[in-house]
Amino acid sequence: MAQESIAIHWHRLRMVLERHGHAWHALLGVFPLMAVLLWSSAAGAAQDRRLNVLTTVAPLTNIVKNVGGPHIELRGLIPGGTDSHTFEPTPSDIRFIIDADLIILNGLHLEAPIEKLASANKRPGVGILKLGDRTITAKAYVFDRSFPTSAGYPNPHLWMNPLYAARYAELVRDALAELDPANATRYQERTEQYTTRLLALDRAIAAAVMTIPSHNRKLLTYHDSFAYFAPRYGLTVIGAIEPANFSEPSSRDVARIIRQLKQEKVPAIFGSEVFPSKVLDQIGREAGVQFIATLRDDDLPGTPGSPQHSYIGMMLEDVHTIATALGGHAASLEGIDPADIP
Repeated sequence: MAQESIAIHWHRLRMVLERHGHAWHALLGVFPLMAVLLWSSAAGAAQDRRLNVLTTVAPLTNIVKNVGGPHIELRGLIPGGTDSHTFEPTPSDIRFIIDADLIILNGLHLEAPIEKLASANKRPGVGILKLGDRTITAKAYVFDRSFPTSAGYPNPHLWMNPLYAARYAELVRDALAELDPANATRYQERTEQYTTRLLALDRAIAAAVMTIPSHNRKLLTYHDSFAYFAPRYGLTVIGAIEPANFSEPSSRDVARIIRQLKQEKVPAIFGSEVFPSKVLDQIGREAGVQFIATLRDDDLPGTPGSPQHSYIGMMLEDVHTIATALGGHAASLEGIDPADIP
């Protein structure tokens, strides 16, 4: 567009100069050079402009940050600590969609309102990359209490498995390289560094879970975020308290869960700061188990800019909490660097 505008203005200027006779002919030899220089400058500015990338939940945004680094302008639409399942974009968010060169979602129906808004308002040709849909097939979908088969949409929390997070990074790398081939090598290098860290995280988590007594390797959480995490590390999700409509559980549900906990004899149950619930405290007291309310699935720990404020930092904090509460330890996590790729 900048080049077309320069060409149009040059054509108009030439017509004006020619109408003023031979005195201006010498200048006519100068202006084409000026036009070429301006044209080149506009083209260079377009090439130097960083890609505008729009994402959603905080862990996903952080994965994209580690791949794109300083070569992209990145914005996460869903604030950290916000329930991504019930988040509704505002009309003012449309400006970020219009500016985006690439829109990256988790997919699997997690951000349905955002996807609808983006599809209606994005610029022609701008792609929507749904990472979850590109990472697993329908055979690997998990349906559970919070995401029942009857609703038709699987549990979307793939990123809680570091191996799936590594696949997310690879998909982001490919999308960025296609749009910005000049930086393709840097995206590749950053992704290699990042996935190396994720694989180390995966091994450390496995070692930490192995320290938990086998009869305690059971998870009961408020929100069903660990459906793809637990099987990877030999944990069993024995239930989630939150119903599929994201409301508080009924008194019948509470009674059933208390009976289950007494039968299972797990030492702790887990809640989330994003999903506060007084019911969990009641369940813990009546079942005689410890209630821990600090697990995270889409809220990064620490403050922005701190090493812990990252996807890896979130996973380290969660695993430390789970392992120690269930009778194990987290010594294997000590060598894992949570900081982003610089």
